[in-house]
This record gives sequence, C-alpha cells and structure tokens, in this order.
Amino acid sequence: MTEVGSIYGQSMYALALEEGVTDAVRQQLHTLQQAFHQEPAFIRLLCTPSLPKAERCKILDDSFRGSVHPYLLNFLKILTEKGYMRYFSDCCDAYTALYDRDNGIIRVTAVTAVALSQAQSDKLTGKLASVTGKKIALRNRIDPAVLGGIRLDYDGQRLDDTVSHRLDAVRELLNKTVL
Repeated sequence: MTEVGSIYGQSMYALALEEGVTDAVRQQLHTLQQAFHQEPAFIRLLCTPSLPKAERCKILDDSFRGSVHPYLLNFLKILTEKGYMRYFSDCCDAYTALYDRDNGIIRVTAVTAVALSQAQSDKLTGKLASVTGKKIALRNRIDPAVLGGIRLDYDGQRLDDTVSHRLDAVRELLNKTVL
C-alpha cells in the first residue's frame, strides 16, 4: 500500500466513522474499486492532465451524483484534483483495513487445488472464527499447483498444509540426507 493511499484512506475512514456511515461508504468503495478495476480507462481519464480539473470533477458529478454518498463523491473529487486517482485502490485497502480492525474482521484467503464447496467454506469459516474469536471474511483462490490440501493466508501469516508443501519438505529432507 502506498503512503498516499494510506493517508487518504485513513482520512476517509475517520470522516465516515465520525459521521456514522462506515458501512455504507465501505460498500460503495468496494463497488467502485471493482468497477474501476474492470474499466481502468475511467481512472486514466480522471488522471489526464490535458483535461482541466473542473471538467474531470464534472465527469465525477455526472457519473456518481445521487448514486454514492456525498462524502465519497467529494473524496473522489479531491483525489482527482490532487492527481491521486491512481491511488484509489490503495485508499480502499487502507479504509478496509481500518474497518476490519474496528469490526473484528479477519480476511482469510484459502488456496486450494479445487473450489471449496459451500459446506466446506462454512465449516472452515466457523472453525477459524472459533479459533480467532473474530468474524471471518473467507475468499477461496484456486491454484492447481498446490495439488491438494489447503493453504491459509491471513494477518501476515501462512498456514500451509498442501501436498506441494509436504513434497517440498520431503525433497529438502532427501537433499540433506547423506548416503
């Protein structure tokens, strides 16, 4: 995460927290982040220096007025005016990290060779919630290279119980073995 993203994301979160609109703003930030990811040309347009700032802000008004929270619209305008729209995703990440911290949420990525079923996801989420005492936001990423098992990434930690990890451990043991 960039310093700009961190500073502006924290500022947006502080305002939303003060006004009691953290949930609504988080949902809208997430939706915009996904939309901008699908249409990167929109961000490039808002970063175009040959287009006057007032016109870029008018584009934001025309696109989002009435459909996003006024604080969020003003936030987008500030980022555009400062030339920081390219850091929007980092701002979203900083906001989400603060939201998660304050609401006891841990984001967990489960890496598996095949998709987890809903029952498996529910069971894993329940187990992690009971172990950590926090709410779990589980995301399943598919990576056929793990061969089998599961790898959990969360809070800067990695718990790896995949077949590929076990094979690597056996390979390393065999390499250290003197015959």
